[in-house]
Amino acid sequence: MNDTTDRTPSHAPGHTPGHAPDPAPGAPPPLRASDADRDRVAQVLSQALTEGRLTHEEHTERLDAVYASRTLEELAPLTADLPGGRAAVTAASGASGASGAGATPTQPTSQEDTELLASATGSENIVAVLSAAERKGRWLVEPRTNVSALLGSVDLDMRQALLSQNRVVVQTSVILGRVTLVVPHGVEIENRVTSVLGGVGVEKDRPAPAAGAPKVVITGHALLGGIEVKSSPDARPCCW
Repeated sequence: MNDTTDRTPSHAPGHTPGHAPDPAPGAPPPLRASDADRDRVAQVLSQALTEGRLTHEEHTERLDAVYASRTLEELAPLTADLPGGRAAVTAASGASGASGAGATPTQPTSQEDTELLASATGSENIVAVLSAAERKGRWLVEPRTNVSALLGSVDLDMRQALLSQNRVVVQTSVILGRVTLVVPHGVEIENRVTSVLGGVGVEKDRPAPAAGAPKVVITGHALLGGIEVKSSPDARPCCW
């Protein structure tokens, strides 16, 4: 049987990428989009790609249109048919012109960050057997990170990391080993680890996270091993 399915156009319905309708006579000129505004919309597209809502071709075409857009009106149709798209543009509208307005949590700040988000595969495996492993600097935290430490150690420094989504899970298996996690202040930590002759230490004097703050959920088990969560103010707001 021939496939007669009508394919969705790569751009949002009724929209020509990079072009906004002319304003009505007497109407105020449309607000100019900032780099942070474009990156905020690009994040929505990257999330839609990882969820299978957009194909790679659709994502590429829309992403090109994002960075060609000059106004918020041009950005709005690019995510109008995606979850969180309207909220992203609304946030952009409220942030434009505000003093010190910056990127939202998990917000990419460059074309390289957007491409990094688009490369997300859903999970990453980090293994240390009689050895040590680490992630630090600018790296992508997948929705799920599987960490195994057998007579070894793993250090995850998320202070400059780029989160693939606002809630990420770190699944641990620690046997006679150690896992250390460093996060910026303001990040919510949820501990679901089962420990047997081991332990999980979460810094108690951490500042309380704000509503809607990024969350790191730690699950798994620690057998004769330890997991330590530290907080540091030395975070770059652009990364979270």
